[in-house]
Amino acid sequence: MKPFRIGRLVKERVNRVWMTLWTVIIILTPVIIGGFLLWKSSMLLEENSLMKLLGSSEWKPLSGKFGFSPFIISSLWVTFLALIIAGPICILSALHLTYYAPSFFMKIVQPAIDILAGIPSVIYGVWGVVVIVPFISGHLAPVFNAETSGYSILAGGLVLSVMIIPFILNILIEIFNTIPVELREATLSLGVSNWITIRSVLLRKAFPGIISAIGLGLSRAFGETIAVLMVVGNVTHVPEGVFQPGYPLTALIANNYGEMLSIPLYDSALMLAALILFAIVVLFNLASRLIIIRYENKYR
Repeated sequence: MKPFRIGRLVKERVNRVWMTLWTVIIILTPVIIGGFLLWKSSMLLEENSLMKLLGSSEWKPLSGKFGFSPFIISSLWVTFLALIIAGPICILSALHLTYYAPSFFMKIVQPAIDILAGIPSVIYGVWGVVVIVPFISGHLAPVFNAETSGYSILAGGLVLSVMIIPFILNILIEIFNTIPVELREATLSLGVSNWITIRSVLLRKAFPGIISAIGLGLSRAFGETIAVLMVVGNVTHVPEGVFQPGYPLTALIANNYGEMLSIPLYDSALMLAALILFAIVVLFNLASRLIIIRYENKYR
């Protein structure tokens, strides 16, 4: 065997082993993070059942009572409200930019999207405090005969929706651009209108990508901390409406971690909050993958 061929085979094997190693590390990273959080929260789980902790709404750490229900429900309220607002805006905007708007318009909009994606979250939080909170308390809440200070689930959802719009929108634009132009042309050649082509053909083709984009946006929204913390109110109770204040899991960890490390049980409770956050994000992603797999099997 020639020396250069032996050298090439050795390089290929080394590269294969190297890439396999990093792939395994990427796969194991979530497992390691989850295992670490479970280990750190084991002290609280040894003294209380998980179902009791998740179902209780009583949060009195100094008395040893840790009910995570208000924080989980607040997180879900804010996240899904943000997604309900941002989802249709992103889908319709991506369709317009991809199939209707002239090419020069996309060159103008794309930098604006990138700027929105790059703005620090604390800036969004300041904008929410200055603009969104007074708007809700002074103008929107009176329309619904609601009394609120403005620091509410709705404020958190509005700020968060603006934050995730560029994230989801960029992904959707790329997804729509990957659909073969021949598919659209073939449908239009049958005499079908442009909107029916988009609605019945292109959206169906892009459905797995849309679910993936929304799932990633959901995970991104669920883990946001500073901006939501600044406008959501941070009151420990189970919210019953969008005009009431909430207290998401991320705000609980950010507000208390560091100050309560001297109390082992409190530290363990915060680690459990992080574990719950981690588990919910994993479930969101698994659910989106399951929807995609079922859809692809149905239309394969």
